[in-house]
Amino acid sequence: SHNILEEGYDLSTQSLPGFWGATSSDTTRIVNFTSNRTKKIFRPGLSSDGLSSNIEPVEVIEKIGSLSSIEKAQYEDVFMEAAKATPIYERLTTQEIQFVLSRELLKRGISLPFEFGVERQGYPTSVRSEGFDFTSSSTYRSSIFKDSEGVSAYELVFDIPRKNAYLIRDVLGLMALSVFFTLIILATFSVAIYQLFTQKKNAEIKADFINNMTHEFKTPIATIGLAVDALKSTLKDEIGVRYLGMIRDENKRMLTQVENVLQIAQLERGQIDLDISEISLHEIILAAKKRVDLISNERNGTIVVKLDAVKDVIQGDTMHLTHVFINLLDNAIKYTDENKAPKVYISTRVIDHRIVVELSDNGIGMSRTTLKQAFDKFYRETSGNLHLVKGHGLGLAYVKQIIEAHQGTVRAESEKGVGTTFYVELKLK
Repeated sequence: SHNILEEGYDLSTQSLPGFWGATSSDTTRIVNFTSNRTKKIFRPGLSSDGLSSNIEPVEVIEKIGSLSSIEKAQYEDVFMEAAKATPIYERLTTQEIQFVLSRELLKRGISLPFEFGVERQGYPTSVRSEGFDFTSSSTYRSSIFKDSEGVSAYELVFDIPRKNAYLIRDVLGLMALSVFFTLIILATFSVAIYQLFTQKKNAEIKADFINNMTHEFKTPIATIGLAVDALKSTLKDEIGVRYLGMIRDENKRMLTQVENVLQIAQLERGQIDLDISEISLHEIILAAKKRVDLISNERNGTIVVKLDAVKDVIQGDTMHLTHVFINLLDNAIKYTDENKAPKVYISTRVIDHRIVVELSDNGIGMSRTTLKQAFDKFYRETSGNLHLVKGHGLGLAYVKQIIEAHQGTVRAESEKGVGTTFYVELKLK
């Protein structure tokens, strides 16, 4: 069975003077509804005479339901209305507030002394800590004892007198680290600026030295050239003529190296002027080959040219690009084992509106370390303390500078003891 029971109570405020603090004889009617469920279990049987049947309950289960949420809300509303008439000092004590606030502050890692007080409609009450000042402007406020409509006449006012000192102490370590790292950054920046100016000054000194050195060398080189030409017309001795030819060749090589040094310095400063025009790269390659054919023939070498690119017209400087391929061909011949005839292969092809020149040889090759620095100025691979080939390490540096000035790229692949392949890419017109 299922029954609904109604229970009524007349609650007098005089019956709880210690809690409510009221003296009126008013009563409040409270009605409570309880759900009562009863469950019986029967078992059939026979009467004592054994003739008639009898059904008797074996077990009875009774359940009484608890308050619903609506019922709880009714009670809460009644108690809140009754509590409004109770003075604040009877509802709260200073010790209770002190305990709750201390516990919540410790949960948040704050262990500073604090002060508090309770205001009623903006006026101080007697519930306050000993040193609390209601006139302080740095307080925190929160409403307490709100009614069912969220309205409260009371506010808990909270203050930390040493708040600023706590905040300063809390961020002092962070401020110290910030200042420390700022000083490090400033020191690093100062050192970087100093190094920058030092390098700039050294670069200017180097540039001035190179300019002066190259111009000073040009004068005696020109004088030697004039002297060789003068002696050539007078010497009849075969040995003298041969030695004179050696002097003339070495003098030309020295002049070429001086020009390379000067041109690289000018390229680094952006002072070199390229005479740009429409040129045939195939003609440049053939002209460079013609210039080194004599050197190749002296060592019984061969230079195979296979110009397969269907387009070869580019915007470039004839003189500098000719020197680029002369340098590459000259290196291919020079850096071949003396007991082996040099073999050089040159081919061209077009890839994505760019012409690619591939130049490979059967020379001594380069190690990985050497290959990484092959285009650096003044770098040459060494064996012990002896340089295997004469030179100043300027050829490939000059090649790289000129190709990049033409908005192209140059790279190399090499295997020690097998040979080296250079790839030059330039944009077609």
